[in-house]
Amino acid sequence: MFKYKIFIIFFSLIFLFSCGKEVEKVALIKETNQKIEMISAYKEGMNLLELGDYFSAGKKFLEAEILFPQSEWAPRSVLMASYSYYMQDYYSLAIENLKRYFQTYPKDKNMAYAHYLLAICYYDTIEGEKKDLAPLILSKKEFNYVIDNYPNTDYAYDARFKIDLINDILAAKEVYIGRHYIKKKKWIPALNRFKTVLKDYETTIHVEEAIHRLVEIYYKLGMEDESLKYASLLGYNYNSGEWYRETYKIFNKKYEFKVPKKNNEKSKILSKIKSLF
Repeated sequence: MFKYKIFIIFFSLIFLFSCGKEVEKVALIKETNQKIEMISAYKEGMNLLELGDYFSAGKKFLEAEILFPQSEWAPRSVLMASYSYYMQDYYSLAIENLKRYFQTYPKDKNMAYAHYLLAICYYDTIEGEKKDLAPLILSKKEFNYVIDNYPNTDYAYDARFKIDLINDILAAKEVYIGRHYIKKKKWIPALNRFKTVLKDYETTIHVEEAIHRLVEIYYKLGMEDESLKYASLLGYNYNSGEWYRETYKIFNKKYEFKVPKKNNEKSKILSKIKSLF
């Protein structure tokens, strides 16, 4: 009886071992088939992308991810799908897939590109200073993330350039709202808007007008010392600009800017040359 028990145990172990090998073999075959199907779907996605069928390419890349999610190609497939949707101007789909990528593949090596692509998706939905600010804020946040975490990449180089453009639009927004407050004679909110331009967007082209508006408002409020302070600042930095001339008119009502006469020497020379042909 004891030997019989030993035999049963021994047989059971052999059976289990054999089954384990068989399961492992089947798993390997299944995994190989999945990989082949995934590669095929990925290649088809690339072909569709090259043909310009971006939406179908995006779907095919996501199909590749589903076929073999544990593969190193899975996160790449999500990125390619996001890029395809971006090329189709389906920004919401691209953003949705990128957010899922960050959650599903937090250690993927292509994080720098993913954050840059997300920033570009937000950036391309910007419509100007009169529209929604959300895309501006979100794109600036992502570009700053790329600069802070991947400073030596090409993505960071372009992100710095894009942030300059974003700051210019944000400054334009402040100026636009500030002008609105001036029309409504809401002087304090207007002052705050123009001071924000000086404080946060001092490298933009809108600083000159913002300083002039501060001069204008303080003068209307009877605060001539403050008005002169900003007028001096404007004169020191932009003494040949249009807004400096407007500021000068505030203190000198009789000031007239005379446009210098054009020198016609070039046109005379050109007319002589034309006569030779």
